[in-house]
Amino acid sequence: MQEMRLLLVDDESEFLTLVTRRMARRGVLVTTAESGRQALDLLEHGTFDAVVLDVRMPGMDGIETLRRLKERFPDLAVILLTGHADTASAFTGMELGAFDYMIKPVAFDELFAKIRDAARCSTRN
Repeated sequence: MQEMRLLLVDDESEFLTLVTRRMARRGVLVTTAESGRQALDLLEHGTFDAVVLDVRMPGMDGIETLRRLKERFPDLAVILLTGHADTASAFTGMELGAFDYMIKPVAFDELFAKIRDAARCSTRN
């Protein structure tokens, strides 16, 4: 079985570190980005099975990042994450083609299961 490749996008470095470590224990290769712009650059030069994308980030937010990502990589599965229960963002994200939407704090096992499901539905970019 091929190793799952995840792009994790969040402006909170502690969250990136924690999720990266826990995913690595499950055999997931994680690449991190701290901004939407950095994520889009990494997508142009890398191959990923799924993306976990924070909605609220400085600069280009997660919704705008998702919009641009889907224009270039329409078949790549994206899971939106936010620390705020914002139904408008969830609705917009799903309209733009997000695979799913989760609210932080999220249980790691649930996040891993959602990433695994997203990767199965995704076409590697």
